[in-house]
Amino acid sequence: MSHGPVVLRADDARVAGLLAGGWRVVAESWAAELIAERAELERLERLVRGASAWGEVREIAASDVVAVLALDAATAGDYPGGVATRHEPLTRERARPTATRRAWAIVGGTGEVHAVTYVDVNGTCGETDFTVVARARRGRGLGTAVKAVSVLALVDEGVEVLRTGGSAENPASLAANTRLGYRVDERWVTLAPPA
Repeated sequence: MSHGPVVLRADDARVAGLLAGGWRVVAESWAAELIAERAELERLERLVRGASAWGEVREIAASDVVAVLALDAATAGDYPGGVATRHEPLTRERARPTATRRAWAIVGGTGEVHAVTYVDVNGTCGETDFTVVARARRGRGLGTAVKAVSVLALVDEGVEVLRTGGSAENPASLAANTRLGYRVDERWVTLAPPA
């Protein structure tokens, strides 16, 4: 077994043995799925409209990359959890939208990005890489809104399954995703070896 942290599904039979051997849970995380045909599109549209007072809710363009990088740098230390939910800071290349790496944001009147979500698309599946909201704008539904607009756009384009996840230390993220219609289907634990 590894000398560093190990990430396993919570229902993996090895978890009990590791715990009995002195390993300890140092982080918990979850994964969730949204099937496009079950998406409540009207609810998602209302969530997007509710955030429009903060700026334009839309897919980002190459011209937004500098503002996205500024938001990413300002929030780099804000991601809870352990190795399973670690956020890799964006580079200019990773921030640039492509046909398979899409991003939606709330862009303010002077071009600042208040919230952004990135989704990696592979055929008819989309998986959220991360979602982040500027510290001063949290608790206002902006993260929920950018994820809602991403779901609406991707479902409209034929994506059938959307996946997301996060740290158990961030109950607001889990609540937001539940509100969007995601259903938790996996729980994960990060275990550290005995001291």
